[in-house]
Amino acid sequence: MTSASAGSPNGRPDKWSETGDTTPAEHAAHVEKTLLQARALIESTVSLYRRRPDPGHTAPHTDVAVLGEAVEQLVFRARHSVCVALPDADVFALIARKALAGLAPGPVVRLLCAPEVADADLGALARSPGARFEIRVSEAELRDIVIADGTAALVRAGAGSAKGQATLVNDRAAVRALELLFAGAWSGGRKLDDHLALSPRLLGDLTRRILERLRNGYTDDAAARDLNMSLRTYRRHVAEIMRELGASSRFQAGVRAVELGLLLE
Repeated sequence: MTSASAGSPNGRPDKWSETGDTTPAEHAAHVEKTLLQARALIESTVSLYRRRPDPGHTAPHTDVAVLGEAVEQLVFRARHSVCVALPDADVFALIARKALAGLAPGPVVRLLCAPEVADADLGALARSPGARFEIRVSEAELRDIVIADGTAALVRAGAGSAKGQATLVNDRAAVRALELLFAGAWSGGRKLDDHLALSPRLLGDLTRRILERLRNGYTDDAAARDLNMSLRTYRRHVAEIMRELGASSRFQAGVRAVELGLLLE
């Protein structure tokens, strides 16, 4: 991580930094731009795929029973890996969790979910005698996705006239694009156990905003003004965040926040 130079418009000193040629803000902007481009590619690819005339390669699913069968078939035929993204605690999440619970030993399963989906039951799933599970929690925007062996995927529309409709994708290029999007979100996620151990304070929006200003090298005065709070209140928040992160310095707090997925690298 690097910070803005002292000559930046905000006059931010190098309080939380390492050597590098780009600021954290520039790096984050680049990552965001790349992910947006990947998402746009995926949206266009899946949209084109849906419009293919050959019904043997696409299978829209909206009925719960049919959707459950499609997810189970995709998951149970996997031999090496299964990647699942669950953005909401809805019927699709229940279907996916049921299918994963019945998965035979063998495949490595990477389950990425939004904070509202993460619970202790997922931890029990990870300890089941079936497949090898890795579970992470992400603040990133997710889409309902199931990817099996990097060769087939089921993606569910989240908006528009096709909202709720799931499409089975066998095109290798489209599946690869979905894998790349999943990998980007996975790399910024935090382990389920770490997430469950976090206090509500650390998951709050105020903590994220304070950590962003610490990382970007704001002075305490500038950060307090930017957040519309007194300097004393701001410093109290910083001290409490550091204590909950188990950090003895602001730099350590930043490192720990990135490790937990509270901040992007």
